[in-house]
Amino acid sequence: MWWKFRKHKMAMTGLIILALMLVSSLLAEFLSPYDPLKRNSRYAEGAPMGIHFFDEAGDFHLRPFVYARSLKRDPVTLKRSAVVDTSKRWPIHFFVKGQKYTMLGLIESDIHLFGVVNEKGKASKKAFIHLLGTDELGRDMFSRILHSSRVSLSVGFIGVSVAFVLGMLLGGAAGYLGGWVDEAIMRMVEFIRAVPTLPLWLALAAALPREWSALQVYIAITFLLAIIGWTHLARRVRGRLLSLREEDFVMAARLAGCSHSRIIARHMLPSFMSYLIVDLTISFPYIIMAETSLSFLGLGLREPIISWGVLLNSAQNIQTLAQMPWLLLPGAVVVIAVLAFNFVGDGLRDAADPYTR
Repeated sequence: MWWKFRKHKMAMTGLIILALMLVSSLLAEFLSPYDPLKRNSRYAEGAPMGIHFFDEAGDFHLRPFVYARSLKRDPVTLKRSAVVDTSKRWPIHFFVKGQKYTMLGLIESDIHLFGVVNEKGKASKKAFIHLLGTDELGRDMFSRILHSSRVSLSVGFIGVSVAFVLGMLLGGAAGYLGGWVDEAIMRMVEFIRAVPTLPLWLALAAALPREWSALQVYIAITFLLAIIGWTHLARRVRGRLLSLREEDFVMAARLAGCSHSRIIARHMLPSFMSYLIVDLTISFPYIIMAETSLSFLGLGLREPIISWGVLLNSAQNIQTLAQMPWLLLPGAVVVIAVLAFNFVGDGLRDAADPYTR
């Protein structure tokens, strides 16, 4: 499978993108210059700051820098806009000391990958860098996107894992045992799939108590998406087991005295595990899009937990589109992640098919 998979260029590209997203989300505290909740009132609603190697005079600088920025309000329109001061440069340094953090709850440090200092080479509150701009409260969008990737990807991973276990257990029981067990499980699957997905998400999410903490909502949303998303895999597992339960190797296992659970887990499921891996990969975009949609509508995760959907929640008005279009950048990250998962799924599907060359 790996030999065939690595020949799929789009799948390998998607795999590299997902690996970079995973690593950056795990190292978010180190890679981000600021805490995602820290406010910079000096640059609220500020536009992205570009990195320069050449100054206004055309001179080259070995160390990259950003120009000094400040916000001024138009006296007529009252709109705040960033003013670039090309006479002042803030050099970018690597491995700089900043706000203390605990990475993954294990490693305490105050070293960040990059940051800016003033012209005297010292850290200052007046010198700052916001590569992707700031939101209406002055919080750094680059740092918030890195931290939100960890939450959104973890929701997808946990949700898909729970859905995978439910699909394997219930689909396996329906396909192997048959009879009234098969009828009961399949009727439940058909009922869940008959209800439109988005209204079902909205109804279940709206039923969550408003007094729950952000962590409780995170856990509830994760399992909510998993409970709804297991049906497709269950039908796939059931169909495969129906075709395998009369095979000779299954009959031999029965004659050898193997239990039903051992026959399913050790003999039947491994025979088409490659197809299950493909379904598992394709299910990731489904869970991620579901969480993003709910949080975007205000029914999913909420502050202080940061996800892609939570970031997009503040970008759903005309004022944002007109004055702060950089708040839509989390949407681009969602599109990239979904496409990467789909490319990897296509590559795995082709690699798992024994009839392809």
